[in-house]
Amino acid sequence: MTKIDLVFRRVDERTADISLELAKRHIRPDAIHILNDVRPFTRCVEEMLKIEHDCDYVVYLDADCLILEDMRSFIEECDAAYVDAYVSDRFRGRIHCGVHITRIDLVRAMGRIKPPVDDLKYALRPESRLRNLAMKPLRLSKQFRNFDILHDHFQYYRHVFQKYALRELRSRTEVQFRRLSSAMSGWNMDDGLDLDLKVAMAAVEYARRHVAPEAGAAEVHAFIAALPEHADIALTELGIAEKPAMSMADLEAWLEKNDRREVYGSASDRKKVFGLGLSRTGTRSLTSALQMLGWDCSHYPIDEDTYTELANGQYDLTLLKYHDGLTDITCAPYYQQFDKQYPGSKFILTVRDKDRWLNSCRNHWFNRPAFGDAEDPDQEVHFLMRQLLRAAVYGCYTYVPERFSWVYDRHVAEVKAYFKDRPDDLLIIDVCAGEGFEKLAPFLDVPVPAEPFPHKGALLTQRVEEARAGSVAAE
Repeated sequence: MTKIDLVFRRVDERTADISLELAKRHIRPDAIHILNDVRPFTRCVEEMLKIEHDCDYVVYLDADCLILEDMRSFIEECDAAYVDAYVSDRFRGRIHCGVHITRIDLVRAMGRIKPPVDDLKYALRPESRLRNLAMKPLRLSKQFRNFDILHDHFQYYRHVFQKYALRELRSRTEVQFRRLSSAMSGWNMDDGLDLDLKVAMAAVEYARRHVAPEAGAAEVHAFIAALPEHADIALTELGIAEKPAMSMADLEAWLEKNDRREVYGSASDRKKVFGLGLSRTGTRSLTSALQMLGWDCSHYPIDEDTYTELANGQYDLTLLKYHDGLTDITCAPYYQQFDKQYPGSKFILTVRDKDRWLNSCRNHWFNRPAFGDAEDPDQEVHFLMRQLLRAAVYGCYTYVPERFSWVYDRHVAEVKAYFKDRPDDLLIIDVCAGEGFEKLAPFLDVPVPAEPFPHKGALLTQRVEEARAGSVAAE
């Protein structure tokens, strides 16, 4: 039986007692370790990695998260090294933070990493930094899962201030700045009663005034360590009195009042979603966007069950008992069978400028052979899945531009023909050209989120290619 430890991290959050009670109910941990008021977060991470665990998985839980559905059964069936939970955030909509499901071998690998010195990434996100450093040599990757979890909905004003001062410091890259700006654009500052938003806005402006953009790791770390004092000063200047304590009855009253809210936890009756686009057409971006909208989709699964089932013509996939859909070329040869197996499903075809797609495929397939000497059973399954899908989709094992060009045209034409009488079931979207939630959310009949569309590798690659082309033209 899977043994699960809970590491509960609290710094006098308003929801701390409620959060722990809900975690006991919905995770049912075999052991609980509480880190109480350990600051700054770099020190908290150091302390949590010193804990001696006797378990299979560790769930790291921040006390600002309220878990509203069972998670134990998912963890018992999980084999991923790391799963980040999507939560419903008070200020930013659908994001992944606050609940981290980590396999014990990765926890121990993180503990062996020496904290980087004078490293801004470590100062801003110590847990994430150590985890990424540990995962890279192990060739592990993270997974994501949607749960019904409330994040930052009922926090003290002082904590809202501290978080959004820190959020501003973490948003000084182009991508993160765009995400924060997008979230803030949805804050209704005309509503004078919403002091949470007023405090968050004040915190962002405060951090911008007190920490210069060129500040180094030591200066940023010192500011973060002093955030409680900064919060007290700022709230006094704003003339805002602190909130009263919160009880479980307060939460239950809020849930009853908000009984029509969108619940994102896994639902067995949810209609499946299939991404039919070929590789390098923005399928990873689509997968992340679907996660944000509440659909737990698997991108190019390479597990043994999925390979065996597809190789034997079985389309009632074990994987789809636990996921809300599939994306990438796992779907391309089989979408008509999936349509019959899962009636009422939605289908999304990602497309891309073909010349750019061909160039991206050439780069992507370089040094990715279909055959090789497998070092372990998992790598052997990876090779087998690669062989099956390359043969089924492209009819070749290596990159052949003429063949790929023909396959692209045929695939797009066949998908359009198959759904020609069912326009409500198919969405065609060019993620690489910048299309995103404005098309995807209405297609799935959900609100457009505050966060920007998560454009991943394909769009970045396209921008690099365009920059190179511009450089060549300039020469």
